[in-house]
Amino acid sequence: MGMWASLDAMWEMSAEKRIFGAVLLFSWTVYLWETFLSRRQRRIYKTTTHVPLELGQIMDSETFEKSRLYQLDKSTFSFWSGLYSEIEGTLILLFGGIPYLWRLSGRFCGHAGFGPEYEITQSLVFLLLATLFSALTGLPWSLYNTFVIEEKHGFNQQTLGFFMKDAIKKFIVTQCILLPVSSLLLYIIKIGGDYFFIYAWLFTLVVSLVLVTIYADYIAPLFDKFTPLPEGKLKQEIEVMAKSIDFPLTKVYVVEGSKRSSHSNAYFYGFFKNKRIVLFDTLLEEYSVLNKDNQEESGMEPRNDGEGDSEEIKAKVKNKKQGCKNEEVLAVLGHELGHWKLGHTVKNIIISQMNSFLCFFLFAVLIGRKELFVAFGFYDSQPTLIGLLIIFQFIFSPYNEVLSFCLTVLSRRFEFQADAFAKKLGKAKDLYSALIKLNKDNLGFPVSDWLFSMWHYSHPPLLERLQALKNSKQD
Repeated sequence: MGMWASLDAMWEMSAEKRIFGAVLLFSWTVYLWETFLSRRQRRIYKTTTHVPLELGQIMDSETFEKSRLYQLDKSTFSFWSGLYSEIEGTLILLFGGIPYLWRLSGRFCGHAGFGPEYEITQSLVFLLLATLFSALTGLPWSLYNTFVIEEKHGFNQQTLGFFMKDAIKKFIVTQCILLPVSSLLLYIIKIGGDYFFIYAWLFTLVVSLVLVTIYADYIAPLFDKFTPLPEGKLKQEIEVMAKSIDFPLTKVYVVEGSKRSSHSNAYFYGFFKNKRIVLFDTLLEEYSVLNKDNQEESGMEPRNDGEGDSEEIKAKVKNKKQGCKNEEVLAVLGHELGHWKLGHTVKNIIISQMNSFLCFFLFAVLIGRKELFVAFGFYDSQPTLIGLLIIFQFIFSPYNEVLSFCLTVLSRRFEFQADAFAKKLGKAKDLYSALIKLNKDNLGFPVSDWLFSMWHYSHPPLLERLQALKNSKQD
């Protein structure tokens, strides 16, 4: 019996080592795959130094070179930050960082009078320490990205003080949401019995719907200023377009994104009969303060004094302008509303929740496997939070990679469909020009490696979208 017990123990240890080794091996395999893809795309950035013939009509050489250099800098940053992240994660696993942090959180709880029986309390301390560690180690990278790369290429609008206040505020708001939600989730798992995975899934579904509902009204305004779009032609045309497709629009907001970055965006939110549209001020040519600043700095405001404006001066001012004209903004919104009309938003929610249910079900199947905990250094206890971390982050990682790729493919399909919807609304010509402007404003590089694009691009490459619109720009 002793010999068989020893063999059983060796087999169990071997299984635990295999689990741990497989996690590390897959993590580095994914990293090397991503590095391989990035090197292919980086080669495109380095070798494509002149505007290709097919792009000659939509991009000037100066903008092309700016976007090329911007993407090269982003690629370099991505390589080093990715390498650091991979090494950090590996060292944390190899040297038992997760069980150490769990024991440390237990000591903090012990000093506060909470013993081991207060697992949920210890779990919250663990989450607080883990997110604090992540925020601190990620801060230098975030600072470099914002104040070196984004600053160098003219996107950053933040001061250091604003950045730090923003980072602290984000951390506090995150904890205010993360800790209560996590404690309730852990409690539901504890008391849920054999079917806890159903209750846990329903709880996360409700939380996600509530957060989507309140985000723009109560969370986003903590960071950015939202103001109603002023009465005028643009607002009227937005309301008319929304009504024409039965979109239940209630409000249109402009968010002051220009105080943070010159990148632009637009989105809608809300459920049922309470939809709102949000436009970044950087998307609106007539609204963006950046255009006013550029014209003041250049001293080249076009005149209408009857003395004859210089065409060269007007062209330079026009080139400095950021954002889209009203017709182009309507075309962009036609695309976004197409996602709603075609059911893309609902489909994404359904896919997300089906995936969430499957993950909770598999978690219920695996949570009792002691070898999973032992593999990550938990020999004497099986905390529920640690089980969630191990299974969702590490054990499911191959599945998550496959799912991510499938969703990327689906997203590209949805984007083409939304473009086609905007085309049916008669917005093909304006969407065509808007895509070119947005690509220019954001310094997007229009040439991509096919494999990198296939794996990473949730939106089709610019040339593919323009080609789909080209034949019917006059619609």
